[in-house]
Amino acid sequence: MVRLIALLIGYAFGLIQMSYFYGKHEGIDIRTKGSGNAGTTNALRTMGLKAGAIVMAGDIVKCILAVALVRLILVPSHRDMDFLLRAYAGLGCILGHNYPFYMGFRGGKGVACTAGYINSISLIMTIIGNVLFFSTIAITHYVSLGSLFVGAMLMIGSVVMGVTGKAGLAGPALTEFYIVTAVIVGQMFFRHRGNILRLVKGEERKTYIFKKGEHKR
Repeated sequence: MVRLIALLIGYAFGLIQMSYFYGKHEGIDIRTKGSGNAGTTNALRTMGLKAGAIVMAGDIVKCILAVALVRLILVPSHRDMDFLLRAYAGLGCILGHNYPFYMGFRGGKGVACTAGYINSISLIMTIIGNVLFFSTIAITHYVSLGSLFVGAMLMIGSVVMGVTGKAGLAGPALTEFYIVTAVIVGQMFFRHRGNILRLVKGEERKTYIFKKGEHKR
């Protein structure tokens, strides 16, 4: 039951669709612009740098807050499940972001939410993830590639945390932590399946951070 509660708390926070609400404030429906994806990259491309930064920050923070709330109300009575419950909260937030019921389950790809989750479990992984993400974009201009690298890093880093004891889990709980993490990463790769195909074909669209957006004010 405690796992389900953590998942649902995360899902509730994930429903705060920053790109959708910001777009509405600007008088547009983000789902009808650009790629149609309700996420940071599409917000950046269609509404400009300010919108992209606000959307990214909001989606990162909502996952951090979801994990923080779970730690506040659930972890005190389940201290041996701390990192496992964080993982469920992170997964819930990503699912809420990717599949918001009030938007016909058409959300984003969960990259910024995943970044928020990483921030909630490891400072070292946060630093490595930022370096991987932004250096990849600076070199290749492929946001999707940077996102996929971060996802792979999360899986590897979580295993390292488990093996070294940093996750504070053992036995079945540790295995469950790996499984939940694999689902989080799997979600990212699944949502980027079109991008992966375009990357392989050399047809993926490049993103230039400081290029003027179509709807920038």
